[in-house]
Amino acid sequence: MNAPDWQPPTPWISRTLLAINVALFLLLSGPTQRDVYAAMMLWPGGEWFRGWQLITHGFLHADTLHLAFNMLGLWQFGAEIERFLGGKRFLIVYFGAMLAAAAAQLAVSYLRGNTAPMVGASGAVFGLLYAYAACFPKAKITPLIPPIPLPAWLAVSLFGALELYLGLNRPGATIAHFAHLGGVIGAFLLLPMPWNRSAYAKLGQSFSERVRRDARRKSGDDVEN
Repeated sequence: MNAPDWQPPTPWISRTLLAINVALFLLLSGPTQRDVYAAMMLWPGGEWFRGWQLITHGFLHADTLHLAFNMLGLWQFGAEIERFLGGKRFLIVYFGAMLAAAAAQLAVSYLRGNTAPMVGASGAVFGLLYAYAACFPKAKITPLIPPIPLPAWLAVSLFGALELYLGLNRPGATIAHFAHLGGVIGAFLLLPMPWNRSAYAKLGQSFSERVRRDARRKSGDDVEN
């Protein structure tokens, strides 16, 4: 009996994170949940700040469009990064980028005297975007603007430059541009340097070994059945 064609492992962590984000958006959207929502937002210091907000803010979203864009990024890049890096390293990159985004936002808010809170998984998603470019630099990404395929390394470089420009020139904007940059920096620090391709080749070998191991396991299961 021939073994069945191997299917990529299901990215359960990415899907779970996506489900948690959507569930919290629905659960906390009612007027009776405003106090809970406010307690989970990232407040820049003062009496409202709590340590758990460094994480909980990344599971809140301001509106449906905000949620949709972030979950699209998590779905598009998270699955591939989880498969390539493995679940443990994926979680380290995701939450490391989230924490780095929070730290960047707190620092910028302090310097600018900004007291507005922050919500959203954008910092973590920008970290995944960087991770995707670092792992698959020649893969094509088609941004919304401009809608043309670009190599991942170029797309991420352009996104980073745009976020820096907007962060410096639109200090009163409601979008936390420096949090996005913080997420990129967090992922950059947690992954091998992008020019160290031998390190990414080893990650690729580990991925291939997981693929072969999973294929053998599934093949054995099919024979027994």
